[in-house]
Amino acid sequence: NLMPKNMLIDAAHAEETRVAVVDGPRVEEFDFESRARKQLRGNIYLAKVTRVEPSLQAAFIEYGGNRHGFLAFNEIHPDYFQIPVADREALMREAASDDEDDDVGAGANGDEDDDELPAEEARLRRRLMRRYKIQEVIRRRQIMLVQVVKEERGNKGAALTTYLSLAGRYCVLMPNTPRGGGIS
Repeated sequence: NLMPKNMLIDAAHAEETRVAVVDGPRVEEFDFESRARKQLRGNIYLAKVTRVEPSLQAAFIEYGGNRHGFLAFNEIHPDYFQIPVADREALMREAASDDEDDDVGAGANGDEDDDELPAEEARLRRRLMRRYKIQEVIRRRQIMLVQVVKEERGNKGAALTTYLSLAGRYCVLMPNTPRGGGIS
């Protein structure tokens, strides 16, 4: 006898919205958003790596939230890799030459979809993940600048990235993207 899961939303009061996920009579998840509680998404923090988790290829980060944030390996910019400067420069040169190769064969493809990574950036991240393992390049107690991508939820910490994006009215400043001069 499978009971359907339902999401119940109480938005009757302007100052607080409550959401519950129920499986039959059992409450599986409960969350609320209130005017008093500050939103974290988009916030940028100077943070410290508390744990590098090889099995997840991710790091747990102390950034000042209620729980440690989660930083996936492909969300870590190579500037933070603890590798020789020459290796880092070679990586960035490779990324730049990839961009040039793309431009030669590319027609007028129009604007890129904001939700998806541009092809050359996705390629760079894949290459980095093939070449290195997180435990080889990221250290415990390392300091980095992170941005919250997804809010804390239930017992899950916030999802973080080091690829910062600051939205203005007419453009988005992306200071550490390898393309487009950092502006979208």
